Amino acid sequence: MNKDKKSLIDLDIFKKYNVKWILSISIWTFALAIGVSLISENILRNLDILMAVISLIGIIIIGVVFDIIGISVAVSDEKIFHSMAANNIKEAKYAIKLVRNAGQVSNFCNDVIGDICGIISGSAGAIIVLRLINQYGFKEGTFVSIVMTGIIASLTVGGKAIGKEIAIYNSEKIIFRVSKIFMFLHTKLGIRVLPSLKKKKKK
Repeated sequence: MNKDKKSLIDLDIFKKYNVKWILSISIWTFALAIGVSLISENILRNLDILMAVISLIGIIIIGVVFDIIGISVAVSDEKIFHSMAANNIKEAKYAIKLVRNAGQVSNFCNDVIGDICGIISGSAGAIIVLRLINQYGFKEGTFVSIVMTGIIASLTVGGKAIGKEIAIYNSEKIIFRVSKIFMFLHTKLGIRVLPSLKKKKKK
């Protein structure tokens, strides 16, 4: 009896996962990671130290921003957006879509974009190290590389730690602002990123 109950529980858990999404996002991440890595390496290779540093900071900020969006969607409740929708606030519909697709949105923002930003920031850091060694004659290349890795890691982790606090306490405001972008893409450019709303099944 316990075995049958356990197998039913396992089956229910498996049904909850969007297998199609998992497979598609894995393939897209593989392709994006290779493509972005190749493009970024070719671009960053031609930059001087200052531009490489600016690019590195920009990449870290992008990663933090997407991390904030992913966490905001994961911790938010859609009830407040239903109230907005009842008051004919158009952005609310897109906000509800974001919250209802929290798993996919947070996976894309936190994992896919996070990993890609990690790849690019690593490439930018390597370019900066090479420029420092070539232009300023640093003999201890390994030491410079270790310090650069530490700087990138501390900026990324520190930025995401601050971002998490912002996301947790301002999730509704953040989602509402993101929903404005999705509404613009859909209404002005005809680009539909999120699926249509479906009525929730009553338990």
